[in-house]
Amino acid sequence: MKEPAFIFSGIADEAGKDMVSQILAHKMLGWEFIEVRTVDGVQFTDVTDEKFDQVCDKLADAGMKVSCFASGIANWACKITDPFEKSEKTMQRAISRMHDLDTEYIRVMSYPNNGLPEEQWRDEAVRRMRALGQMAEDAGVIILVENCDGWASVSPENYARFFELVDCPAVRAVYDTGNPASHGQTNTWDWYLKAKPFIAYIHIKAHTDRQGDRKGEHVWPDAGASKVVETLQDLLAHGYHGFVSIEPHLKAIIHEGKKITDAEAALLTYVEYGKRLMKLVEKIKG
Repeated sequence: MKEPAFIFSGIADEAGKDMVSQILAHKMLGWEFIEVRTVDGVQFTDVTDEKFDQVCDKLADAGMKVSCFASGIANWACKITDPFEKSEKTMQRAISRMHDLDTEYIRVMSYPNNGLPEEQWRDEAVRRMRALGQMAEDAGVIILVENCDGWASVSPENYARFFELVDCPAVRAVYDTGNPASHGQTNTWDWYLKAKPFIAYIHIKAHTDRQGDRKGEHVWPDAGASKVVETLQDLLAHGYHGFVSIEPHLKAIIHEGKKITDAEAALLTYVEYGKRLMKLVEKIKG
């Protein structure tokens, strides 16, 4: 059995829109892995073949490997009533590209509702994920369902139940430390404990609790109400060996439509976030 260890990575479009900036940030951190979500504002699963080849060349030249495709499958921009064929096509295209880059993981969510009764929403989300999971299993890759948007993200209980219902070895959890608090919930540790048996990948985000009408805010990894320290401590104590990937949300909050107005500030903030996480891990180990 491998010794417990964290392999650092990060959702790189928060460091910069173009791949050169994204690679630079990870080089500055001394990391050899990168989690790719968008390149020049386009989902990595959706870029043209020509663009994909260009990105692959840049990654190869930099000696950088891709830890995960942070895809848009079943995310906030999708609905449970959207045609499933769109998800299947995106997954199939992603699998081919994952093989090209020797990438094992692809991040998805669990389909936001669009007016369906709760049980019907659950059943359809499970049905779709089973089908995607079978595609992943056949291809030798792993789907990571994030605790963000969709039926599985309504509650900690839903999250655990989702994996039990899907019941596929190729469908696992990417647990994001900051999502509970950023969604207005105060039961972050409950979320972690429910996710724990299914975790294959970690996202590090930190957020403060809501105070009355104040929604709170994203903060550095050593602050906030997201129990980052406790989560990392518990993971190490229980033998976790895998990726810990940053998603700071401090400068470029991509999915809220916010633009990077100062590219250098975005990159430097991303790098500072990564450095703070590494220092935090060293402190925990010490």
